[in-house]
Amino acid sequence: MTLMEDAQNKVENNLIKSVVKSEVLSEEFIREGVANGAIVIPKNKNRILKIINAVGQGLKTKVNANIGTSPDHISIEEEIEKLSVAIKAGADAVMDLSTGGDLPAIRKEILSACPVCVGTVPIYEAVCRTVARGKKISDIDGELLFDVIEEQVQQGVDFITVHCGINKETTKVLNRQGRLAGVVSRGGSFLVKMINASGKENPLYEQYDRLLEIAKKYDVVLSLGDGFRPGCIFDASDGAQLAELNVLGDLVLRARKAGVQTMIEGPGHVPLNQISANVKIAKKLGHNAPLYFLGPIVTDIAPGYDHITSAIGGALAAAEGVDFICYVTPAEHIRLPNVQDVHEGVISAKIAGHVADVVKGIKCAIKQDNEMSKWRKERNWTKQQQYCVDPEKLAKERAKLPPQEEDVCTMCGKFCAMKD
Repeated sequence: MTLMEDAQNKVENNLIKSVVKSEVLSEEFIREGVANGAIVIPKNKNRILKIINAVGQGLKTKVNANIGTSPDHISIEEEIEKLSVAIKAGADAVMDLSTGGDLPAIRKEILSACPVCVGTVPIYEAVCRTVARGKKISDIDGELLFDVIEEQVQQGVDFITVHCGINKETTKVLNRQGRLAGVVSRGGSFLVKMINASGKENPLYEQYDRLLEIAKKYDVVLSLGDGFRPGCIFDASDGAQLAELNVLGDLVLRARKAGVQTMIEGPGHVPLNQISANVKIAKKLGHNAPLYFLGPIVTDIAPGYDHITSAIGGALAAAEGVDFICYVTPAEHIRLPNVQDVHEGVISAKIAGHVADVVKGIKCAIKQDNEMSKWRKERNWTKQQQYCVDPEKLAKERAKLPPQEEDVCTMCGKFCAMKD
């Protein structure tokens, strides 16, 4: 049986017990959440995980870090370094989005080195193989795509992004829309090209039951991708986005009936005043499935600073009910992120998630703030490092100060308001 089926039948499961310890919640709470689909625990049957994380209602907001090669920059050593930096900074999950080099070998290295759950977007590899055979992106074959999906989950991938909500009908909505930025999801754009060029149905939608069989076999979480997510705030909350979301909600119910865990991915670029509505609609149409948002980014004018624009949106989205934040790095919209970008992206997203957790009333988040305040009042910098989001940065900055300022900072010095 799958984890969801175990939870529905109240069968004891070690994954649920592991989450109970990390979330400091009752086993019954976690079990009920998994049973009704409000909580997912990504963990492939073929994989041994050192750290088990759950995503969903009532839990700490989780953060994902994307890594991976591109055709223009292939270095498995650098990707493993990014992975290490992401985990050290507090990432709860990692996605391998590689599109350059030996993709199965790269994925094998990442799976071996990563202590937390790993996700992929299988259509990336399917398109890479299609192009390598001298074909167009629009020539992508359904059998090839399903072969890639099976290979990746057999290898141990814990969750996969699958753009099942893009079909011929939702693509018609998109084509009528007149978007400013068009389709910015790579996976989404591949499928739109295929549908528009061939008139064929999206195999992920048409053969969804086949996808469920594979997911059930390996107990893999399906992350239902937002292929029509808005790529600029002008396109936010439009008909194409909502049409896809409506399809995803139906697919969530079909997955639950099959005993397969699902979560729904969300936008994207969204102005601040539309975030609350986006979350509420996604939770409603998605039947309270865990929400996995990229950002959202709240303005389009800040290349180089999109870790900040996404943290602003991510904090509000998570406070409204988003369960899982995909980080955005300073390199977003510019280039492939480097190691430093990964660090800054994770830290920014962790701050956003923590801000939301305080609003949600997550006890451990509130306790962390109170402890930090206590030791700040005492000017105990060593203790502050234990509770701050980036201990190394605090230590480095303190090391720059002259010895006479060891218990205060140079902002106020001897006039420190907190010093008796």
